[in-house]
Amino acid sequence: MRRDRSTAAGQVRRLKLESKVLLGNMLGDPAERIIDVYLPAGHDGRGLPFLVDLVGFTAGGPAHANWKNFGENLPERLDRLIGSGAMPPCVVAMPDCFTRLGGNQYINSIAVGRWDDFLRLECVPLVEETFSCGGIGRRGCFGKSSGGYGSIAHALLHPHFWAGAACHSGDMFFEWCYLPDFPRLLRSLAKHGNSIEKWMEAFYASPKVKDRDVHDLMQLAMCATYDPDPEAYLGIRLPVTMDTCEIIPERWANFRKWDPCVMVEEHGAGLKQLKALYIDCGEIDQYNLVYGARRFHCALERLYVPHTYHEFPDDHSSVDYRMDISLPILAKALSA
Repeated sequence: MRRDRSTAAGQVRRLKLESKVLLGNMLGDPAERIIDVYLPAGHDGRGLPFLVDLVGFTAGGPAHANWKNFGENLPERLDRLIGSGAMPPCVVAMPDCFTRLGGNQYINSIAVGRWDDFLRLECVPLVEETFSCGGIGRRGCFGKSSGGYGSIAHALLHPHFWAGAACHSGDMFFEWCYLPDFPRLLRSLAKHGNSIEKWMEAFYASPKVKDRDVHDLMQLAMCATYDPDPEAYLGIRLPVTMDTCEIIPERWANFRKWDPCVMVEEHGAGLKQLKALYIDCGEIDQYNLVYGARRFHCALERLYVPHTYHEFPDDHSSVDYRMDISLPILAKALSA
């Protein structure tokens, strides 16, 4: 719902991409993907900086352009920020990266798909070529939760490609982010004979998707993302034992190498190449992510990486208002 009707409304253009890198993924997800692209009022995109919106788990990029009852969708927020002069005009892509497992971490996985490659090799080039925007030094990514993880992972791995990144409440410090939920997942699997396949069949057959089931699905998705097994059903194997919930060291090691708090030790210095890096998290985040954010912030300070870090008095839910801070920071830096 537009909060400021005095500002001119931009437009959203829809592109379709026939992905080559997603063909044959183990989940059987479609390779054809929608990319909704926001263009500011009075602009066709030419010469503007370019941002990619990485959505959180259970969402898809086009959902961010949906009408909202008591809040703004992303295009409406951009209209207000740009129209008020809070941020310079920019092109923003909202790609559909939803998967059968409920979401995406935006990295390459032999099970979930080559989503890192999809973004850098297909999505970004298509949008930049279509609208003559972005380019080296003028493109960035942002997101919240799993999208925040994707943004910070991409910044760590590809600082030569992205010139800016914003991570809102992103997944990090996996010991407190993911491990606490494995006992609940095991109890759920036990009701289906400890069979991931039977659990998945029951999930999709249920007439009602329950919140606790979505959280279990998310745990399975993380297994397929960080430590996929090409011989397992949908590539999913757990980093804990089914009976005693003990950590399997080699499995958990594969998880941890994707933890931003671990990745920063090898790749953190590369973040100095960015024009802007923004990180925030709620002080009472119910997924314990504030502890990872603090740890990551401390690592950046130790490495002398310029960045903006904020904690705010809220939890993990409905915090899109934080983009009022991050998006102007990114757009101004990428416009320079």
